[in-house]
Amino acid sequence: MDLHIQKSKVKSQKSKIKITGSKSETNRLLLLQALYPNLILENTSNSDDSEVMSRALNLELTTHNSQLIDVHHAGTAMRFLTAYFSIQEGKEIVITGSSRMKERPIKILVDALNRLGATIEYEENEGFPPLRIKGKKFTQNKVSLPANVSSQYISALLLIAPKLENGLEITLEGSITSVPYIKMTLALLSEIGVETTFVGNKITVSHAELVSASQFTIESDWSSASYWYAIIALSEIGTQVTLSSYKENSLQGDSALAEIYKDFGVETIFKDNSITIHKLNDCQLPSVNYKLNNCPDIAQTIAVTCFGLGIACHLTGLHTLKIKETDRLEALKTELSKLGAIIVVSENSLTLNQSNRILSDIKISTYQDHRMAMAFAPLALKVPLIIEDAEVVSKSYPTFWENLKMIGFKIN
Repeated sequence: MDLHIQKSKVKSQKSKIKITGSKSETNRLLLLQALYPNLILENTSNSDDSEVMSRALNLELTTHNSQLIDVHHAGTAMRFLTAYFSIQEGKEIVITGSSRMKERPIKILVDALNRLGATIEYEENEGFPPLRIKGKKFTQNKVSLPANVSSQYISALLLIAPKLENGLEITLEGSITSVPYIKMTLALLSEIGVETTFVGNKITVSHAELVSASQFTIESDWSSASYWYAIIALSEIGTQVTLSSYKENSLQGDSALAEIYKDFGVETIFKDNSITIHKLNDCQLPSVNYKLNNCPDIAQTIAVTCFGLGIACHLTGLHTLKIKETDRLEALKTELSKLGAIIVVSENSLTLNQSNRILSDIKISTYQDHRMAMAFAPLALKVPLIIEDAEVVSKSYPTFWENLKMIGFKIN
């Protein structure tokens, strides 16, 4: 389904939007809840990815037949469930996904799990899903990984670690990327009473047979908030929106938005478990430069915001974007170029030249990537545009288009 968005304007200066729980926190806590059923979760994400996780974790496995689990486009679910099912003794599953998922590498995680004692085999191409997993009791408790891999590989191991007989010690070799997501996983483990340490390049997680019952209210998703930051940055001075439920000391790396968008004239006010995002003034900077190693998922939003504001940007630390739902760097280059941008990308960076021209009525391809659809939508405050396969937003933010209509976006 293609959506035609007319040139729009935020109709209310003060709107209130409810955003459901962080996909990142929800998926981690769903796995921990499967290991420790006395955990109670509130404000879970309503994203497709979290629905996939929940269904797979609630699947009744038999000891006789292998069952097929299809995670579709859900990369987090693929990594986390691979680790989870590898320790389900006596059970066998095959885990697969979309055609794009079968192109996303998983060898580093599979190798680490197999070294610990797992039995995981490739059903098609070496190093890629689908995988056949036979659940076993692990025999080892120490493993090494390259430090610059996706943090989801590391978190997948950390989440199953407390159920291993002797816990787990991970040594990260080289320079660590995506530290906030590793720290998020460790913080959630600590909150349920699991002992962890992270010193230098070594992470340890202690065995915990049981944890005390805990009730978690999951913080709302900062990645989803990023599109609202873009909307406010591209709106008139005085425009504001209030989003719930957020906290100032967030575990989510994407909370860096609050600081970054100050450069675009946007103020963040924390009050009563919510954030109010307010356009204070117009951006006066000709260019910005950000290192996004700790929050690469907001790169698309920032690049489009800069293009909409007519300022240049140089974004680095983006190497993990090459293996997401699509190659996000190439996708950004292609779609921004359609709109008239001059943009160069490398393996880990993006450089956008300053430009005051935005072509109108351009069809934006989304590449089965939810963030492409949502990152480009705020440009409708400047020009009419078309979003191809708009329903892809259900992967992380199913009510996105309804929320935009609520504040005045004209969507057909």
